[in-house]
Amino acid sequence: MALKVPRLGADRSNGRPTAGIITLRDPRSPVAEAYRALRTNIQFSSLDTTLRTLLVTSAGPGEGKSTTLANLAVVMAEGGGRVLAVDCDLRRPSLHTLFGLPNSRGLTTVLLEEAAQPLPLQDTSVPNLQVLTSGPIPPTPSPSELLGSRRMTRVLELLGEAADSILFDAPPVVAVTDAALLASRVDGVLLVVDAGATRRDVARRARAQLDKVNARVLGVVLNNVAFDSQMYSYYSSQP
Repeated sequence: MALKVPRLGADRSNGRPTAGIITLRDPRSPVAEAYRALRTNIQFSSLDTTLRTLLVTSAGPGEGKSTTLANLAVVMAEGGGRVLAVDCDLRRPSLHTLFGLPNSRGLTTVLLEEAAQPLPLQDTSVPNLQVLTSGPIPPTPSPSELLGSRRMTRVLELLGEAADSILFDAPPVVAVTDAALLASRVDGVLLVVDAGATRRDVARRARAQLDKVNARVLGVVLNNVAFDSQMYSYYSSQP
């Protein structure tokens, strides 16, 4: 499975909540429609198997993985069922910024505090969509140790009880080991690459590292592709 996301709407949040979430800002745009197509492709890829947990990572930094996850979470929630977006990028978290949420408590709170119950899930403006932000980033232990801990195994079980579909935002797979640690513990993985920035050899190395941990790679999201003005004209003209 491969999907191209046009350049329009692939912007960063620039400090404004939901600015990078095109499916909320401009739901009739071709970019928003591309995310709905991605949702459909994921659904068809799992007709014969259960796919409740999905990890979204990228080959390298700055390729739009978090924006992709946020938009995918929105369209999945709009399609029905309880959806939970979890920020597992404990080095450069961004889901709290994208959704305009506080980040004083989150995943690290649950991992480091034995009494951190219930899960500090936060509602969003989208019905059926909640977010577990990263929480404060501790100096020690390292994010890899936290994500690979027994405590994380228990957290994954609790998350499974809280939603029908869970999307995990993980750091770039080539940069650190965090994504590989999580990839083997979820039902599927999406790899995000930037059409104008990702080198072919880096993308291949990312896929090879995921294969080493027997991750089920569902496909690739090619982000920031050249914009088709004719396609935009078609969508913008609809009643």
